[in-house]
Amino acid sequence: MKVIETKIPGVKIIEPDCFEDNRGWFMETYSTVKYEEFGINDVFVQDNHSLSTKKGTLRGLHFQNNPMSQAKLVRCTRGTVIDVAVDLRKGSPTYKQWVSAELSAENKRQFYIPRGFAHGFLTLTDDVEFEYKVDNLYSKEHDRGIRYDDPEIGVDWGGLLMGLTPILSEKDMNGPLLADSDVNFVYEGENK
Repeated sequence: MKVIETKIPGVKIIEPDCFEDNRGWFMETYSTVKYEEFGINDVFVQDNHSLSTKKGTLRGLHFQNNPMSQAKLVRCTRGTVIDVAVDLRKGSPTYKQWVSAELSAENKRQFYIPRGFAHGFLTLTDDVEFEYKVDNLYSKEHDRGIRYDDPEIGVDWGGLLMGLTPILSEKDMNGPLLADSDVNFVYEGENK
């Protein structure tokens, strides 16, 4: 397994080992022991799986406020996405900065996003299946989002530059800007 540190400490790209032979391939997608070696100590309590049927579907930027914030381990199991994490921890040296990774069924990469971040993805192909583990249960009361195109953050979604018009849910279309959000994350030091 290879772990790639990003420009934001704590956010990681993970390339699991994949063993191929004449039958196909096998890979271990999660191991508590192996992930702890790389500083991922979360206890994941829920798995989610989504299907986005159309290229250009944008889901995000989503998070849950404290005390129900979530760390996520995400991967794309069919198709290709641009996946984005935005640091929303007030006082952080990387506050309002973002990192992205291309995740696909082909490259089998995973993206680890600690608590205190917004998350979203843009589909670059039709029929994308996306799976993720979270370390806290879903809470409608704490569920939040900010606009994907907030100019204060300035995410470069990559695919939108290729002429894609984003397909958004009503919730994402009407999400607040960060300045109008009630996000309650505070920086408490580097994630390990």
